[in-house]
Amino acid sequence: MPYAERMVVTKAPPSLLYMVKQVELVVRSRLDELLKPTGITALQYTSLTVLERHDGLSAAQLARDSFVTAQSVADVIRSLETRGLVRRERNHRNRRELLILLTESGRDVLARHAEPVRELEERMVRDLTAHQTDQFRQALSKAWQSLS
Repeated sequence: MPYAERMVVTKAPPSLLYMVKQVELVVRSRLDELLKPTGITALQYTSLTVLERHDGLSAAQLARDSFVTAQSVADVIRSLETRGLVRRERNHRNRRELLILLTESGRDVLARHAEPVRELEERMVRDLTAHQTDQFRQALSKAWQSLS
C-alpha cells in the first residue's frame, strides 16, 4: 500500500476559544447592522443594556460589566451622553464619583431594538432545543464565572 494511502489525516476540532470568538464576531457584526440606523455601535448598545439592568453605575463598574477598558468606556459614555442617551450625576454618597444613568431617550433606543435583538438571539439558537438553549446559557455562564 502506498505511503499516502496509509497516512490518516485527522483534523482536530477548532478550540473552544476560537469558536467563542467566532460567535462573538458574528453577533457583533449582526448587532452593528441592526443598530446602524440608530447610529450607535454594538459596544454602545451593550453599555445601554448594562445600565438598563443596573442603572447608576460608576464608569469603572460600567467598564467591567461591559467588558471594556476604562478608556474605552469613557469614549462610549461621552458619545452616549452627547446623543442624550445617558447622563452623569454626582453620587450623593461619594461626591467625587459620577454615576452613569439612562435617559428616557436611552430607554427608547433599547425598547426600539428589543424585538430585533431578540430575533437575532433566536436565530443564533434556532437549531437547538429549548433544553439545549438552557444548557448553552448555563455553560456560558459557568465558563464566564470560571474566568472572572
